[in-house]
Amino acid sequence: MKLSNRLKYLPPHFFASLVKNVESAVAEGRDVINLGRGNPDQPTPPHIVKALQEAVEDPATHGYAPFRGTTELKQAAADFYKREYNVEIDPETEVAILFGTKTGLVELPLAIMNEGELLLLPDPGYPDYLSGVSLADIKYDTMPLLAENDFLPDYNALSDEQIKQAKLMYLNYPSNPTSATASLPFFEETVAFAKNNDIAIMHDFAYGGIGFDGQKPISFLQADGAKDVGIEMYTMSKTYNMAGWRIGFALGNADIIEAINLLQDHLFINPFPAVQRAAAAALSGSQDCVDNLISLYEGRRDVFIAECNRIGWHVVAPTASFFAWLPVPEGYTSESFTNLLLDKADIAVAPGHAFGEAGEGYIRVGLLDEEDRLKEAVARIEKLGIFQA
Repeated sequence: MKLSNRLKYLPPHFFASLVKNVESAVAEGRDVINLGRGNPDQPTPPHIVKALQEAVEDPATHGYAPFRGTTELKQAAADFYKREYNVEIDPETEVAILFGTKTGLVELPLAIMNEGELLLLPDPGYPDYLSGVSLADIKYDTMPLLAENDFLPDYNALSDEQIKQAKLMYLNYPSNPTSATASLPFFEETVAFAKNNDIAIMHDFAYGGIGFDGQKPISFLQADGAKDVGIEMYTMSKTYNMAGWRIGFALGNADIIEAINLLQDHLFINPFPAVQRAAAAALSGSQDCVDNLISLYEGRRDVFIAECNRIGWHVVAPTASFFAWLPVPEGYTSESFTNLLLDKADIAVAPGHAFGEAGEGYIRVGLLDEEDRLKEAVARIEKLGIFQA
């Protein structure tokens, strides 16, 4: 049986090869410190687990979910955005429940674009954005995210032809992999640009719950007119350590939300009602678990960055997300430095080039291990003699 052309042309999945390399090293008995992953290392908070347990015991959750999600979860998402961002959301027309936001990111081009139309993507950016390009048979161009521009796209650098052809743009702040954040003026600029050029916006807000130094990441929907041009996708995976639960939601422009819902009507029925009930409990209940998680990541960040600077690896501390975006030392590419760390120091990181051409010269480190392991990782790098304190 032959694969369809859509499957043949899917991009290689980089993280599958990264996991394979790490697993091979571990199988050899090596003590690998894996900082290349993006999977939260903490358990789901107990009160959310309890909410699921209770929901599973309720026979009312055992049947098919409503096609477009439970009223309870859609209302909880709307209330969450009002409480956290002061954004008004109509739960019936401006919320789509997703099997995790990865599903939404990949299916959105299928919902609102035609074959051959142009999608603008951040570079570096989340690699799975490209899966949607292949499955929808569309074109894409990238917008380089450079340090000198605070890792924000420069709309003035886009050509007239790119602007004319573009139908959709993806943004992601706090950013994976750069950990950069966006300001409200930037989002207001984005809304104006989108309106002037008839371009829809999708803002991937996966790390929206994780901001440091007392700063709360900005929602795209806080910009005036944002719902006129686009949507935002929010996942439960990062804020509430619910990665394996596969639940998230899209909010914003009613026409785009309707398109997502219509596509999903034909692809699948919504997630298990018990999971939706637990997600609603997470959004509506005490947010102490989120505050504690931020404190945990911020402590790890402080330890790791201080250790890097101690050995002479001069890096910038991230202000959000659980990633650090670090320049590779002179004389190395992102891939060669990544290989060196795994081969000589038993440390796994993600090379910047895996996230796009503009990611070359960097590695991505996940702050997803205990502080003592982060210290140990830097101590191992120090022994390589690359940096001078």
